[in-house]
Amino acid sequence: EFIHTFGDLHLYDNHVDQAKKQLAREPRALPVLHLNSEVTEIDQFGYEDVQVDGYDPHPAIPAPVAV
Repeated sequence: EFIHTFGDLHLYDNHVDQAKKQLAREPRALPVLHLNSEVTEIDQFGYEDVQVDGYDPHPAIPAPVAV
């Protein structure tokens, strides 16, 4: 079962090969986001209050700019 919501989805003719490469990749484990629980007001969060563990991205897939 595949359930997904797409927002501003578009695929240009010169990006089809890159899209196929993306779809052929094996998914990796999702990272975990940790927020400093001592911060209680959203406006008080700083970059030091956010930690991402286990982020293991695939290499970038270069694509030409579509015009």
